[in-house]
Amino acid sequence: MAALDPVIHPLNRFKICAALNAFGAVEGQVRKEMKFAALRDEVGISDATLSKQLGTLEDHGYVSRFREYGSSRGKDTVWVMLTTAGKSAFEGHLAALREMVGD
Repeated sequence: MAALDPVIHPLNRFKICAALNAFGAVEGQVRKEMKFAALRDEVGISDATLSKQLGTLEDHGYVSRFREYGSSRGKDTVWVMLTTAGKSAFEGHLAALREMVGD
């Protein structure tokens, strides 16, 4: 039986991984990061909540993010993507969920 991933399992982190995966913002593919603001809007959480959840995912090696500096801090762009390990963990988590429901 596949195991649920305790890092991805909380709903906001699951939604973040799902959005990045659906967008194709995954390491190793054609570089297609997702903008922080677009991810925030897709997941429907505040900047602070997204930043905190990304920090946890980043600490576990599941996402990477980088800042593209603009002419002022307000014009900076933060880009986010799933790492290879993050995509693998997300797929494993989905497999565990499917197994639980008998899919």
